[in-house]
Amino acid sequence: MQDERLMSAQLVAGDEAEVSVRPQRLDDYIGQQRVKENLGIFISASRERGSSMDHVLLSGPPGLGKTTLATIIANEMGKTIRKTSGPAIERPGDLAAILSNLEAGEVLFIDEIHRLNRSVEEIMYPAMEDFTIDIIIGKGPAARTLCLDLPPFTLIGATTRPGLLSSPLRDRFGINQRLDFYEEEDLTQIIIRSASILGLKVEKTGAQEIARRSRGTPRVANRLLRRVSDYALVKGDGSISCDIASLALGKLEIDQYGLDNVDRMILQAIIAKFGGGPVGLETLAAAVSEENDTITDVYEPYLLKLGFIQKTPRGRIATEHAYRHLGYKVPGSRLKAPGLFE
Repeated sequence: MQDERLMSAQLVAGDEAEVSVRPQRLDDYIGQQRVKENLGIFISASRERGSSMDHVLLSGPPGLGKTTLATIIANEMGKTIRKTSGPAIERPGDLAAILSNLEAGEVLFIDEIHRLNRSVEEIMYPAMEDFTIDIIIGKGPAARTLCLDLPPFTLIGATTRPGLLSSPLRDRFGINQRLDFYEEEDLTQIIIRSASILGLKVEKTGAQEIARRSRGTPRVANRLLRRVSDYALVKGDGSISCDIASLALGKLEIDQYGLDNVDRMILQAIIAKFGGGPVGLETLAAAVSEENDTITDVYEPYLLKLGFIQKTPRGRIATEHAYRHLGYKVPGSRLKAPGLFE
């Protein structure tokens, strides 16, 4: 279901334009100021030393710019980047082939690195530490191990679930940076920049309205920008104003907090079917016809950030904010979620 969602933070069909507006340099990257400053220092130090940058682990929810940052690091270092993903590397030989073809200083980017097979992961340890790989030649009693030297390279791993990384792999990353949801002001700047690149007219108030409903995620913001621009072209004069943005997003059933039908279905299931919770992950996933991992990776992070649900040892609980937002009467025993709405 998440693959068809307009509000999905995953790349979906039609997101080619989102790729085209990605910044290529650190100075053009908007938001994530702490991460940006840290990486700027590490990149400059590596260039001063004339050596490869230390291995980098980027973590955080999907759609926040991990792949973009990997490309920027390679560009700032003046090196080529080779991209792959954890599920695509099925056998140790696949990884050995990739590593043996790297040139000195190149960047290897592995998306969803937490999904690497353990047998593949073991090949990665000496490659990251000593820039060597052990290849087994032959089978049975005649088998022998050949140690190959690798040129120095930088591995950049991206993950939405850092807790699934094994400790030996995680400890071999010298730089560990986590990306957080974006502030509305940063998303507004991203939308204005993207509109300029795509040749779209957007007023600042229109960009702010889109940013407010973009779930703190640039990928979602860029996707909504294109959909709202369609409404502006047909229902208006082509310029994205606050009124046009509100009309378009209302028609798309995206509310003022960036929740869509799937988010509301999850909250309604907890409240209406399970009395507000607590409800276990498997039960909730079955109730809304979703996979467990999809609930935890795609939907929950933003609902938790908003304070609409709480996670307890017994399961998920809908907070009083969720009750009020969906128009339900708040039970006297319902937990309060501090923060955003207080």
